Amino acid sequence: MKKWSEIIIEKLLALSAGITILTTLGIIWVLFSESIHFFSEVSVFDFLTDLEWRPSDDRDPHFGVMVLLSGTLLTTIIAVLIAVPMGLVIAVYLREYAPDNIRRILKPMLELLAAVPTVVYGYFALSVLTPFLRNFLPEMPLFNALSAGMVMAIMILPIISSLSEDALNAVPKVLREASYGLGATTFQTAFKVVIPSASSGIMVSIILGISRAIGETMIVAMAAGTKPQLTLNPLESVMTITTYMAETASGDVEFGSIRYQSIFAVGITLFVFTFILNSISFYIKRKYHAQYE
Repeated sequence: MKKWSEIIIEKLLALSAGITILTTLGIIWVLFSESIHFFSEVSVFDFLTDLEWRPSDDRDPHFGVMVLLSGTLLTTIIAVLIAVPMGLVIAVYLREYAPDNIRRILKPMLELLAAVPTVVYGYFALSVLTPFLRNFLPEMPLFNALSAGMVMAIMILPIISSLSEDALNAVPKVLREASYGLGATTFQTAFKVVIPSASSGIMVSIILGISRAIGETMIVAMAAGTKPQLTLNPLESVMTITTYMAETASGDVEFGSIRYQSIFAVGITLFVFTFILNSISFYIKRKYHAQYE
């Protein structure tokens, strides 16, 4: 028979899992229920196809979420394009090249970047990085997607590099020894044997990095600006979904108004977008996992 302590621990763990599930379902319910009021006044077709975002225009309001979604994707793509190759290179160096004493110093220092408040990153982008870039690109405005994306890359770099290094470390030593036994160099072993074997764990690190970048608020609000426009130019000011939600929720917006309800509409859009992205990534991860195991 189970001891009372084991029964209590089992019930507490089940309760914790239940609370997590109920919290998630509650968030989804709030988003969907509030979004219904918004879409009763604004058609879903206009919401998805309109290329303007002017919610505060009393005469002719426009709620084209593609404008906000393009800003979110632009800053996220910039961050991922910088952070993914840098993170993988750092992970390979720490696992395959760096001596143990160097690894014990560099990895904790790298993970300290994850503890920096995002508002500090925002001030760094606004007061340091943007003025530096304007020395080479004088036409670039103070608020732009490029600075925000570059600083977001620094923010998600510890996630990608640390988790990727853990995935590389989990690769069996016998695979490395077999590669070296066939005459492969350290570089060939790292990129042709170890990385493919750890691809599922690396994919997880990239997924988490992308999700973190998409949901970031302070950096894009402070560095990317609050100008809603449909553009793929990283030198332009953009508004992201999270920036609009933060700006509207903290502003003087009448409760129950169409602009207030638009917060939940863009929120459910972000939820659906990340859900689809994570589902695709999970499929890719499972495919790689089955291929290399």
